[in-house]
This record gives sequence, structure tokens and C-alpha cells, in this order.
Amino acid sequence: MDFASILIAILTLTAGIGVFLVACQMMSSNLESASSKGLKRLFSKTGDNKWVGVGIGTVGTAAIQSSGAVTVMVIGFVNVGIMSLTQAATIIYGANIGTTVTAQLVALGMFGNGSISTTIIFAAFAGIGAFITLFTKREMWRQIGGILTGFGMLFVGLEMMSDAMRDFSELEEIRNMLASISNPLLLVAVGAILTAIIQSSSVMTSIAITMVVTGLINLDQGIYLTMGSNIGSCVVAIIAGITSGVNAKRTALIHLMFNTMGVILFLCIAGLLWIVSGGATSFGTLFNNFFNGAPQMQLAMFHTVFNITTMLVAMPLTNMLVNLSCKVVKDEPKIESDAPHLYYLDETMLRTPVVAVRQLKAEVENMAQMAIDNFNRSLHIVTTLDYSEIKKFQKTEDELDFLNKELVRYAVTLSGKQLNLYDNQYLASTIRTVSDLERIGDYAENIIEYADSLRTQEARFSDYAIAEIKEAQRLINDLYKEIMIAYHKVDLTALGRANQIEDEIDKLTREMETNHIQRLSLNICDPNVGTEYISLSQNSERVADHLINVGKSIRKLVGLQA
Repeated sequence: MDFASILIAILTLTAGIGVFLVACQMMSSNLESASSKGLKRLFSKTGDNKWVGVGIGTVGTAAIQSSGAVTVMVIGFVNVGIMSLTQAATIIYGANIGTTVTAQLVALGMFGNGSISTTIIFAAFAGIGAFITLFTKREMWRQIGGILTGFGMLFVGLEMMSDAMRDFSELEEIRNMLASISNPLLLVAVGAILTAIIQSSSVMTSIAITMVVTGLINLDQGIYLTMGSNIGSCVVAIIAGITSGVNAKRTALIHLMFNTMGVILFLCIAGLLWIVSGGATSFGTLFNNFFNGAPQMQLAMFHTVFNITTMLVAMPLTNMLVNLSCKVVKDEPKIESDAPHLYYLDETMLRTPVVAVRQLKAEVENMAQMAIDNFNRSLHIVTTLDYSEIKKFQKTEDELDFLNKELVRYAVTLSGKQLNLYDNQYLASTIRTVSDLERIGDYAENIIEYADSLRTQEARFSDYAIAEIKEAQRLINDLYKEIMIAYHKVDLTALGRANQIEDEIDKLTREMETNHIQRLSLNICDPNVGTEYISLSQNSERVADHLINVGKSIRKLVGLQA
């Protein structure tokens, strides 16, 4: 081969890797959108059962074809405190198993000889998917088209990489150079470094498969490169962990320890096989015997066996790994801070938009709880002039203002991601919803001002007035409960019940104003509190209006559930 041929081979390899990476991203994003409902349900089932965690990690990664995305998402959950380190560890175990699906697909695509092979057949799906995407307007079919296009492009990239490897295999200098690299530790290191650079263990494993198939390296070399790719795949999690909290750093460390432990275990097994057999047996010879004549399947199966075995070994050691991570990454000195913060969201979750949407909804529901709690505090203060909870009230009001800005920002950021119609519609309504909730907090502030006025005047509402306020409070809390059922479950029946309660509130607040004027004329109520009482009744009616607005946001979601 001349210099031009070598350059073409290098460029072809680079192009193949690029196409493969784009295909993985396209498949991942479309699979994630298409399976959003299942994915949201899946990650809501995390519990204390370790095997459930492994299953969630395996299925989740297989569904979206990205162990990195699942791992980063888990780090996000741990960082905001809604998932324990033990739960995170088991999901990471499963994610490593789920990522072997890509290697199996690549191996499947490399069967066949001559002009018709499974690679060519599977690559044709890129065209089929493109036509579907081009000629359909239905979201479901566009997602299917995107999945098929990504799937086909996966094999287009694979074929380009294979062609480049075949060209390299014709160069005796390259074959001799690669043949001289037989040290397992060096091969593991090379695999880890290359994976860290590419940030995709799937690409590294696929490259190793093409190198084995074309004869550029032997099976044992491919096995050690693949083992190294497992360590290199931890880079994505480490980067996410560095910029997050203590527990997120510990999760990234557990991921690194888990994968490193697996590599060490298999290196020890390889050494024992070599010693016992006198150098006649290795992983390569074992898998060659099991899958004779199919080098691509040999390496893909090793990849699967490696990750399943590592998981089985790590399962009983999970608590030890968690404790070790806690010892290595020490707790940071606790700094008392009342600074507002997000409770269920983390920037790392943007890597998995459909799950981020689910967590955004949890933040909105939490904000709603804060808003109604502050409204109840304000009514307690205005009716009793008991200011014992005023600091809690002020802190919550600051949090509501913070959440209003942050959730709108987060929703806008998410809206730029690839999401299905349901999630996009939800995001569009979220901006209005958080504004309605923030306004409830503002009306609660108004009520506190009325309490301040009463205290200054040394006046109080009459028992009749307080009884009406309590009744309005009861109805508004009943309204809140129905609205949150409707919002959480997208339940029009609950919204219907909420509308009926709102009608009662409208009627009651009108009666409150009329009754108060009558009491003033009879000298039952202090005339100095007249303005405050009427304003309070109007504010209560507006709180009900904003709650109804939150409920109405579900109307456009009905029938769009993913």
C-alpha cells in the first residue's frame, strides 16, 4: 500500500467511527422518546431489592442503547438525594450488561460472505427509516423511522470501519506491530485510553470486533481491549460526578471500582488458565471452541459473559463497595445554608430528557405543596396573629421565587431536546403552571401584610369572620387535593370535581364580602379591619383561580400519553 492508500484507510476509519457514533446517538434519542412512558415507569420502581436495580439498569440501557446516559442519570438521582448509593450501584451493574446488546448487534451484522451479508441487509434499514421519516407526519412513525435510520447507519459505520481494518491488515508492518503487543496489561490500558477519548465503549468494542474479524489482531488481544473499554467507559460518569455533590462522586467511584474489579478478576482467571494449561489455554481458545468459525460472536459473547460474571461477583460485595466509596470520598464539612435549591432535578439529568421531564414534574408538584403550605400558614397567622412560623413562611416564599425562575429555565432547556409530543406539550404548559404557583405565594404574602396591619392596629377578625375564613381554607385545600390528583394522573374526572369545588369557593367568597358588610352595619365586626377582610376574601378566590389554571394545563395532554 502506498501513502495515499494508507491515508484513505485512516480517513475511512475516522468516518466510520463518526457515522457509528452519530448512529448510536440517533438510536438512543429516538428509542428514548419512543419508550418514554416505560422508561419513566421503570426508574420510578427503584427500591431496596438489588436484583430489581440490576434489571432496571439492564432494561433501561438496552432500551436507549446508552450505558453512559443511564449512569449519568443515576448520578443525577443520587446527587439530589432521591436514590441511595446502593440502588445506584445495582443499576450501574445492570447498565454494564445492557450495553452488551450493541456488541451482539454488531456481531450479528457481520455474518455472511460475498455481496450479500447481514451488514448490507441491516445497513439498508437506514434508507427505509429515512423514507419513513421523510413521508410521515405522525410522531410515532417519525420515531420509528429515526430508530431504523440509526440502526442502519450503525452498520454503515461498521462496514466503513471493517473496510479500513481490511486495508490495514494488508500492511505487514502494522500486522507485525500489533502482533508484538501481547502484554494483557498494555492492551487493557490501550482499550481504556481509546474508550476514554471516544467516550463510547460500544464504539471501542465494535472496533475490536472488526479488527478480530479482519485478522488485524487475534481474539485474545480483542478480549483485553474490550476489558479495557469497560474501564474507559467510566470517564463519562467521572466527569459528571466531579461537577456534582459528594454522593455523586461516590457513585462515579463505585462505577470505576466495579469495572476495575471485573478486569482484575478476569486478568487473574486468564493467568490461572495460562499457568494450569502450560500456556495452551486462554480466553481466546475457550471462546474459539465454543463459537468456532465466528470470531465476531466470540468477542461479543465474551463481552456479555464478562459483564454478567462481574455483576454476579459484585452483588454480594455491594455494601462493601458503598462503604469503601464513602471512606475514599469524605463527607464535606456541613455548612448550614438556607439557600433555595432544586429537590428532584440536576443538570446531569439533561442527558436523559424523558426522565428529566418526569423529575421536572416532581419539582412542580413539590412547588405546589410549598405554595399551599404557605397559603395555610398565612391564614393561620392572620386569624391568630401567631407569628411563630413567620421565618418558615419567608424561607418558603424565597424558595417559591427561586423555583419559579429555575423551573422555567430548566423547562426551556429541556424543550430544545428531542422529546415526544406529550413531553413537549407538558413543557409548554409548565412555564404557565409554575407562574400560577408563584402567584399563590404572592397572595399568601398579601395576607401576611393584612395580619401586620391587624397587629399594628391591635385589632382582630370577629369569630364569625374567622369561621368563614376557615371554611374557605377547607374548600381551597380540598380543591388543591383534587387539582394535584388531576395534575399527577392527567385525570379529567378529578379536574371535574375540582371545578365543582371552585364554584363553591366563588360563591363563598362573594358571601364573605356580603356578610362582612352586614356585620359592620350591626357593629359585630371592627370597621378598621373591613378592607383587610374583603381583600383577604378576594385573594382566596384568586388562589383558587390559579389552582384551577394548574389543573387546566392537563387538558392538552389527554390522549397524548406516551
